[in-house]
Amino acid sequence: MQAAEEQSVFHAALDAAHQRALDHLDSLDRAPVGAVVDAATLRRRLAKPLENEGLPPEQVIGELADDVRGGIIGCAGGRFYGWVIGGSLPAALGADWLTSAWDQNAALYATSPASAIVEEVVGAWLKEILGLPPQASFALVGGCQMAHVTCLVAARNALLSARGWDVEQEGLAGAPRIRILTCGTRHGSFERAVRLVGLGSASIICLPGDSGERLLPAALEQALAADPATPTIVLLQAGDVNLGVFDSFEELIPLAKRHGAWVHVDGAFGLWTAACPRLAHFVRGLSEADSWATDGHKWLNVPFDSGFAFVANPEAHRAAMSHRAPYLVFGSDVRDQMDWTPAWSRRARGFAAYAALRQLGRRGVADLVDRCCRQAHAIVMGIAALEGAELLWEPQINQGLVRFLDSAPGATDKDHDRRTDQVIAAINATGEAFFGGTTWRGRRAMRVSVCCWQTNEADVERTIRAAERAIHAVGAS
Repeated sequence: MQAAEEQSVFHAALDAAHQRALDHLDSLDRAPVGAVVDAATLRRRLAKPLENEGLPPEQVIGELADDVRGGIIGCAGGRFYGWVIGGSLPAALGADWLTSAWDQNAALYATSPASAIVEEVVGAWLKEILGLPPQASFALVGGCQMAHVTCLVAARNALLSARGWDVEQEGLAGAPRIRILTCGTRHGSFERAVRLVGLGSASIICLPGDSGERLLPAALEQALAADPATPTIVLLQAGDVNLGVFDSFEELIPLAKRHGAWVHVDGAFGLWTAACPRLAHFVRGLSEADSWATDGHKWLNVPFDSGFAFVANPEAHRAAMSHRAPYLVFGSDVRDQMDWTPAWSRRARGFAAYAALRQLGRRGVADLVDRCCRQAHAIVMGIAALEGAELLWEPQINQGLVRFLDSAPGATDKDHDRRTDQVIAAINATGEAFFGGTTWRGRRAMRVSVCCWQTNEADVERTIRAAERAIHAVGAS
């Protein structure tokens, strides 16, 4: 009887969540993409007194869904282009629900055998799809920032061990200082990772780049040759956040290796072009790097949060992460996840990634990447062709930039910056699409990112028309 009562409680709560989830997903094509209520409204709804007595779970779920209405961004739908955020594939979402129901601690094989084996499979599939060395180690983490952290501590271990310093035992005080050489617009997640692992933002040295902000081989050669004794990490971009450009891996990686540097690739979304035959030339030579970081909640379209780290030197990776204690049970013929991941207690992220990869298959991943890139190009070029708009960067992959011009005589760059922000706000206010702004080379721009499996040709046309109306509305105001 008690088991039946407990089951009925779960049924009521999960049925309520299931219906509310379907209501949200089914409305994505009709509902405004951006939030339509402000912080004060959300606080008024949600900041209820915490009562002494609890409530039925289905009531809690229903009231929660009602209270957040209007404050949920439609980033799971096809008309969200503000940041590089994918939606959730049906199989990935279903697997994520099961992950919560199973409630596994994916720390060790012993704590969840199925989680451990699924991660083994996912890691092998990802390396195959992304063209990475099959012997590389990997970690499933909470996003690209923690993938950077994972790769950086492996790099730190390898570089300092080569100089006789045991950083895991002695820490960084008194250790040889590590420098990081890079170029262009770094993502903030990498800079935060550098701080988190104790290297400090001052360790990042920005070298000259070309017109597309790609690191110049001559500049890297000069910097490496000028200080050969300093342990060095070279950060290369596989799709930077504004332009989606790629460094020249075929030139830069061998150059860095000749000087004993560790090469890390930030491929938060661009790494996925390796899966698409039409775009794979962008990552030619990338497999020769030492570590790679990417996201799953971007182009793989799994629910937040999901990131993947890969390290060509498994010994350095494991030495930086592993821990032993008498109460832990480690397997001799299985992969214990905590040997490779920064988190100890952790969600079993492998199930959602496994489901996404099986739903898509190799061809599906390639098609998803290719389709998003074509749609980004169509949106950017379509908006740039409108009167009052200007093309700043034509997409190479799924990232592009446009700007909106003030037509008043004698308008300055500040006027154009203001008009650009006004038009972005006007588009978002329509609810038809959602974009974000950025500053590129001192000018404000609207950044276009297409990363969701649900974006289709109708969304593209709808978005361009919304931009056209917003330009006219701002011009008339």
